[in-house]
Amino acid sequence: MNPFTNLMKALLAAILVMSINVPSSGAILPPDRAAAWVPGLMSTGGIPNRTAMYTTLQASAYGNGSQDASAGIQAAIDACPVGQVVGLSAGTFTVNNYLLINKGITLRGAGPGKTMLQKTNGARPRTSPMQPVDPGTYAYDAQPVIIIGPNRWPKVDESTSQNLTADGSQGGNSVTVANAAGFALGQFVLLDELSGASWQPTPTGFPSSAQVWKGDRVAWNMHLPMQQWQDDNSFSDATGPYDMNGTARTPPNAMSWFSRTDRPTCEIKEVASVNGNTITFTTPLHISYRKSHMAQLTRYTGDNVHVKNAGVEDFTVLGGADGQVRFEAAAYCWARNIENTQWIGEGFAVNNSFRVEIRDSYIHDGSWPEPGGAGYAISFADAASEILVENNISINTCKVMVVRSCGAGSVFGYNYTDDSWDFDTPTWVEVGINASHMAGPHHVLFEGNYSQNADNDYTHGNSVYITFFRNWLSGQRRSFTDAANVRAVGLAYGSWWFSFIGNVLGRQGQMSGWVYQDPAMAGNNANWRDKVIWKLGYDPERWGMYADSQTLSTTIRHGNFDYVNNSIKWDSTISDHALPSSLYLTSKPAFFGCRTWPWVQPEGTTKVYSLPAKDRFDGLDPCGNQIEPGSTRTANKPGLSLRYFSNPLMGTISISYTLDKASDVRLAIFDLSGRLVRSLASGTQAAGVYTLSYRRGSMPNGVYLLQLKAGDRTLARRTIVL
Repeated sequence: MNPFTNLMKALLAAILVMSINVPSSGAILPPDRAAAWVPGLMSTGGIPNRTAMYTTLQASAYGNGSQDASAGIQAAIDACPVGQVVGLSAGTFTVNNYLLINKGITLRGAGPGKTMLQKTNGARPRTSPMQPVDPGTYAYDAQPVIIIGPNRWPKVDESTSQNLTADGSQGGNSVTVANAAGFALGQFVLLDELSGASWQPTPTGFPSSAQVWKGDRVAWNMHLPMQQWQDDNSFSDATGPYDMNGTARTPPNAMSWFSRTDRPTCEIKEVASVNGNTITFTTPLHISYRKSHMAQLTRYTGDNVHVKNAGVEDFTVLGGADGQVRFEAAAYCWARNIENTQWIGEGFAVNNSFRVEIRDSYIHDGSWPEPGGAGYAISFADAASEILVENNISINTCKVMVVRSCGAGSVFGYNYTDDSWDFDTPTWVEVGINASHMAGPHHVLFEGNYSQNADNDYTHGNSVYITFFRNWLSGQRRSFTDAANVRAVGLAYGSWWFSFIGNVLGRQGQMSGWVYQDPAMAGNNANWRDKVIWKLGYDPERWGMYADSQTLSTTIRHGNFDYVNNSIKWDSTISDHALPSSLYLTSKPAFFGCRTWPWVQPEGTTKVYSLPAKDRFDGLDPCGNQIEPGSTRTANKPGLSLRYFSNPLMGTISISYTLDKASDVRLAIFDLSGRLVRSLASGTQAAGVYTLSYRRGSMPNGVYLLQLKAGDRTLARRTIVL
């Protein structure tokens, strides 16, 4: 390659980095907790609006779902020139072999609910809104529907690992390695370090007074003596935790589930230049990487090299059975305006990736809402860094998100998340927004979201340096009776250097029986209770344990308003009470339209305004724009709600609706032209919850409107009949 071209690319990359206007957290966040949050495609001006159409495939050519379209769609993807679009018409496409998008093109449908990609030999739908089908009771083909990346299982080339010869400093843009041969401009590389763990004391009350395998940043869920049914290792001795692989004693397999072995502190970097043995990146290091912890830089080679500038847009996808849409070694790639439902694994998985963006999408009703990995809406893993998840709905799954050994510089912003639950114990309140579920996550920002709670689990290890800014954490799921582990904010053991700034906690006028702070946070008891604003330092597998003192001492709580005290509380050690509008945006985002921004204002007279993603779910638009009826499958207005669930295998549709007062009711189905298709209920009904189920009969496949009228109030939802 022309060296002048390389030089120009390096200069352009440097100019791009310098020109990004990043909001300053000032004195609000200490420097070690702050990051240069410029995630997703923000640095490139956003997702490109591609207009060059290579081809548009017609659903009718594949029997509108009756024939497998996988090969035909894949052939179009393979032939499509970089920068162009493969279109999918309205209708249903069966995709029983996953689609691989391994170059910079766009796969675009006609809109969610109009274009549908279904896997018919994968995850099964629930038989009713609250009745999933255990995937252990049926055979399924364990494949996703779409992979954006070079292959299904990309990984780093460990033969290329180079030790850092000096510490890489947080905020710095370069590292020096022993030998930079093979590293080059434009590569995406893995930076990581060993945990440095050893046996350390646990808090008072931990069973058997066991020790924990812990470093200064990382705490694995591994103990001496080993805690049966809870720990991620088979046995322990004085030298460490282990698994038995055959007759060999090895490091626990869990240490390499989502990172290189025992290297959960990590991030993906983009190489801007190489000068001697000094490698400069396009973005700063989000945490320091230390020579004393054997910090290393490793390349992706061959058919594992990252795919850039690929995206999926404007369709519904369902039936994936090893995740649904997977970003695997992807960079500057995206998913926009996707309805993602009915999957096993993860709705969206982002692994080994850099600056991926998921936006304006609706992720809901996973097939198996049960712990164990089958029911996660959004997952980051394997060092994925600087990811943007913005303006989405994530609801009615086991976990609305997980972040495992990754997350550096990522932002989860302005999403509506709710109703995470466990099928075996629906009254147990699952975690809401979080950056956890495996050791290693760090420097993730949660800004402007609505969630039932914020928490951070210790199931497979801990997280550090996570920030929650201007979120509304209500303490209550919308569709469940919450009876166990009820809280607005929780942090499990090992959640160190967390920051909660400018949040609104609880619900106005609905905090009877709640207290501000869990009694066990006094640090001298294990009197954990429910209905608390703050529950910090706990372990839901070990309720006899005292609160983790390091969690308590390193958590910043500043400028948060709660509805127990009906007041805002400030950290007395922080003099700055001027909350910035955002920690990653420089101005009001366009998707807010006429709405007030920031929408969460603990310092204001009005504490919360309107969140666009929640408005979409509720069928509301204060700006007067027309909302397509049924843009989600649930609608709510004060005192009135409507929900449906379609089971295509049984040919039935289940409907539930709630009335807050006696009303003249009419429930009916219309086609998109407004013609009445079927009347389902009419007459005066008392306040209460109503459910019914009907068979589709001769109704053809298509999109219909389900409308509920109760007095002068009307809700309408789109229902898809397959």
